[in-house]
Amino acid sequence: MNADLVLLKKGGAHKTFSLRGAVTVLGRRHDCDLRIPLPSVSRRHCEIQQNGEVLKIRDLESTGGTFVNGKRVNGDSPVKAGDAIRIGPLTFVCQIDGKPEKIVPPKKAAPAKSKQAAPKPAKSAPPGGLDDSFADLDASDSGIDLEGLDSELGDLEEL
Repeated sequence: MNADLVLLKKGGAHKTFSLRGAVTVLGRRHDCDLRIPLPSVSRRHCEIQQNGEVLKIRDLESTGGTFVNGKRVNGDSPVKAGDAIRIGPLTFVCQIDGKPEKIVPPKKAAPAKSKQAAPKPAKSAPPGGLDDSFADLDASDSGIDLEGLDSELGDLEEL
């Protein structure tokens, strides 16, 4: 099985990361197989396991959680071709053996209707502070534009 995670960016661009080992750890730490240097990503956020023709994802007790198709991962969760995986503000699409051929952002769920709209909470900087280049990060985005943040984030390191 040839499995990839395709990072979705704003504007339709994407970047592909191959899952080469039996277990791939994703997180902020330098020793992770796929390093995501964002403060909203835990040091060891989640892992993806390949066993024959089966792909599973497990959250590693991350602070923000790991989501597959909008549902929080608890224990081992199967991952299929075309599934959307959200880690912090980033969304990846799982591609297995070249499927799906065309990578498209997942559809956002329609907001729940209510009689009165709740006020949007003010964004606050996490401990340690961040400069204004991170102010537009939003976990509800289907992707994130990393192009302008390269100097702040560095490139995501491939496996």
